[in-house]
Amino acid sequence: QVQLVESGGGLVQPGGSLRLSCAASGSIFFLNDMGWYRQAPGKQRELVATITRAGRTKDADSIKGRFTTSRDNAKKTVYLQMNSLRPEDTAVYYCNAWINGYEYWGQGTQVTVSS
Repeated sequence: QVQLVESGGGLVQPGGSLRLSCAASGSIFFLNDMGWYRQAPGKQRELVATITRAGRTKDADSIKGRFTTSRDNAKKTVYLQMNSLRPEDTAVYYCNAWINGYEYWGQGTQVTVSS
């Protein structure tokens, strides 16, 4: 059984930083694109960033220059380094990955940016 387990969310003041991690586990033969999405209260889930196995990233305009996505293929883990956080970044952040040809989602981790 394949699982994505996220960690690293929490409460941070505006301008602060957080680092999210998402580890894939289970019977994994092909781990392709990984990424992050987020959903704020009353809004649809939106793309934050994706990263290919080769490390090529695609970022949403709203996070360019502030967030950095990376991955460790040996650890089957994707990271989201979030700097200069703003109140509008408050959301549940979901890890996403294409594993063995199927799309998987993590359970979500809450990020709250507030003073």
